[in-house]
Amino acid sequence: MNNLCADIGYKSINHYGEELCGDHVDIVDGNDGSTVIVLADGLGSGVKASILSTLTSKIISTMMAEGISIEECVATIAATLPVCSLRGVAYSTFTIIHLLNNEAAEIIQYDNPHVIVIRDEKNYDYPKTEMNIGGKKIYKSTIKLRENDMFVAMSDGCPHAGIGIAYNFGWKREEIIDFIEVLAPVGYTAKTLSTMLVDECNKLYGNRPGDDATACIVKIRKREPMNMLFGPPSNRSDCDRMMSLFFSKEGKHIICGGTTSSIAAKYLGKPLKASLNFERFDVPPIAELEGVDLVTEGVITVNKVLEYAKDYLDKNELYEQWNFKRDGASLISRLLFEEATDINFFVGRAINPAHQNPDLPINFSIKMNLVEELSACLRQMGKRIKVSYF
Repeated sequence: MNNLCADIGYKSINHYGEELCGDHVDIVDGNDGSTVIVLADGLGSGVKASILSTLTSKIISTMMAEGISIEECVATIAATLPVCSLRGVAYSTFTIIHLLNNEAAEIIQYDNPHVIVIRDEKNYDYPKTEMNIGGKKIYKSTIKLRENDMFVAMSDGCPHAGIGIAYNFGWKREEIIDFIEVLAPVGYTAKTLSTMLVDECNKLYGNRPGDDATACIVKIRKREPMNMLFGPPSNRSDCDRMMSLFFSKEGKHIICGGTTSSIAAKYLGKPLKASLNFERFDVPPIAELEGVDLVTEGVITVNKVLEYAKDYLDKNELYEQWNFKRDGASLISRLLFEEATDINFFVGRAINPAHQNPDLPINFSIKMNLVEELSACLRQMGKRIKVSYF
């Protein structure tokens, strides 16, 4: 087993006037350490397309995660889904990216735009083998993974973007490749890249998409540990033990909370340098402590990070807020969402009386709930999470 992992993110926009998206992405982890990512595009748009794509992606991802062959998966889909009375076709188009222990990727493609692979920040022309399954032309490729490889899967709503508006014949594959190649070296997450790609499609459609458009991006990267300390321990005698365990961990270190950072400063024997520079009105300033990568205020800042995390998993509309700003919540968000793959939370159970005041204008969640909700969001992002309470 190597030290690589996959960062997976996707974004969809609906056909203009439709409540449901006709594209669907499903991600399933197999028992053998593999990951199956399926992007399915249902025929047409709206409710019918949504049902077709959801069934297709669910069936394929579940069966492949159990080790069933692509031939059996396609045969099952053909037998399960209804035949379109107009087109005489039984199921939606699909793209499968099957990651095998983060060592190799199997790419299986039926009638969707071919997956773009970026290697060494340039388009990589990978080999494809044509197969015929149930009368359908399916392409299969196997690629040995390298660090920083990027896979871009799309529904046909992406290359169709701008037809008759910005372009005569849509957003050509070569132009999409150029767009991705410019962004590849910057270090954006897969979710942010897919958001930027689909947002560009939406602009080309004049914000009135003529088709559902989905981009799913997989980035191969090395595992990156991160450690976050939040709140003092309930028992003061545990301070040194908590600090010793926290600072012994590999990776970057984040401390949230005024009392907590004071305890850390005493443990390290270094001065804590507070700042009065408010980067934004709703997030308290950060501080500096030698030996710690980031020191922030506690509950208000972490509550803002949780807000960003929930949006990141949904429509990712706030990514421009945290992606470029220097306040504590934005800095934590970039470290946790973009850099980290394995996150260790060290959470103190001491109760801060200031947070128990019901008259406060901000809706404070208690510390435990904040950590639990944030951990759940990060797990949905594909992070490995460990929480230790003191």
